[in-house]
Amino acid sequence: MKTGKKGRKTFIMFLLAFMIGFFVVSVVEVLRSSFVISGPGPDVQVAAAGSTGEISRAPLSFADLAEKLKPSVVNISTTKTVRSGRPRTPFGQGSPFDRPFGGDEFFERFFGDIPQREFKQRSLGSGFIITSDGYIFTNNHVIEQADKIIVKLSDGKEYEAKAIGKDAKTDIALIKIKTADSLPVADTGDSDKLRVGDWVMAIGNPFGLEQTVTAGIVSAKGRVIGAGPYDNFIQTDASINPGNSGGPLFNMEGKVIGINTAIVAQGQGIGFAIPINMAKTILPDLKAKGKVTRGWLGVSVQDITEDIAKNIKLKDRSGTLINDVFKGDPADKAGLKSGDVITEINGKKIKDTHELLIIIAAFRVGETVKIKILRDGQEKSVSITVAERKDQGEIAAARNGGEAFGMTVQEITPEIAKHLGLSIKKGVIVVDVQEGSTADEVGIQPQDIILQVNKVKVESIKDYAREIGKASEKGGILLLIQRGKARFFVPLTK
Repeated sequence: MKTGKKGRKTFIMFLLAFMIGFFVVSVVEVLRSSFVISGPGPDVQVAAAGSTGEISRAPLSFADLAEKLKPSVVNISTTKTVRSGRPRTPFGQGSPFDRPFGGDEFFERFFGDIPQREFKQRSLGSGFIITSDGYIFTNNHVIEQADKIIVKLSDGKEYEAKAIGKDAKTDIALIKIKTADSLPVADTGDSDKLRVGDWVMAIGNPFGLEQTVTAGIVSAKGRVIGAGPYDNFIQTDASINPGNSGGPLFNMEGKVIGINTAIVAQGQGIGFAIPINMAKTILPDLKAKGKVTRGWLGVSVQDITEDIAKNIKLKDRSGTLINDVFKGDPADKAGLKSGDVITEINGKKIKDTHELLIIIAAFRVGETVKIKILRDGQEKSVSITVAERKDQGEIAAARNGGEAFGMTVQEITPEIAKHLGLSIKKGVIVVDVQEGSTADEVGIQPQDIILQVNKVKVESIKDYAREIGKASEKGGILLLIQRGKARFFVPLTK
């Protein structure tokens, strides 16, 4: 009897111990599943940074990547001689969109004979090494008009650099330092494969704080912000500040996919980078000639509106409409006519005039390209040999209003107004002025806003083109310009 009671008691104790053990193990497993990240499996996963389709985990840390890439990023400091005595530009110092507002003669005309003195102005930027023998990419505005360029490597060594090539239209510059050492190189990637939402990392020297690392995602691609005729920016929310200009934007493979260039003055988390493919395209010219030679077809074009599409019986608004063919230029020799719609170039469909401008500019002089057009509803293909775009020639982009008197203009959009901090929300803004042109000689500068043409108010590219056309027949025009808060008339003659 006692043996039976003892057996039951032992069984109950064993059962109780088993239940307590099972409860403890269950609690531990629940806690583990709450705090430990599970390995690869059937669970839903996050898209990989820099991925083009594969699914994997978001990065837990950028530390290893940053440590590997920092040595290829450099600090750039410049010194230039500046004459004081005239007002500062209304856009402030250090803005990626800053441009000088004309020569001293212009300001003397408005403010009188102001005593001049010279002083040294210093500025900071970033860059990245692209060859082991010392070639470095940066922004043109970082080294523009610099008397002296000093490059500081991540190990603290400093070298004086020489400007090899500059391209103001894309804001890209190539500089070089001399050293017996083999330098760490930043590998370049393919910016065309970048997707909105991909992780990216910026390294640079914001406000002179060397080797600063920031990270974010690609917010948008193909941004046009009014900085120049070849705008095609990558937008990112990776923090970019003054001093980051010219520095690299990396993907998660550690390859440069952009050159950090611009910011929104009033915004946060809105930065812009030049696609690295654009820089790679112009690198041979920068290296060999110090400037960029661009392709030229000899046509003036415009975007297709809904009304135009209906009028000429197009299925949609894709493509670009030729409104003029310049006599003796490649398009004329190939038989293109006003009214033709360019739909494809070398098999690539054309979306609008801005895209056409970028594609044509990238072609090499002498290269033969196949262009598909629509003429009276019939599709035709023609071959054209690309010529060199001369600085005095006209640009194939009615979206930028074409070029008259050597200046390229663009319609002010709400986005551009926000980026540049403009109070005017409608109108036409100058985005480029050819050196030595009529517009350049009278002091017109990028970011000037054209309010009137021959005392007729202009609020759009259409208004501007109409009045410029009328004025060209008379041989001269009178523009009302707004620069900052000042307004003044500027006469232009052919």
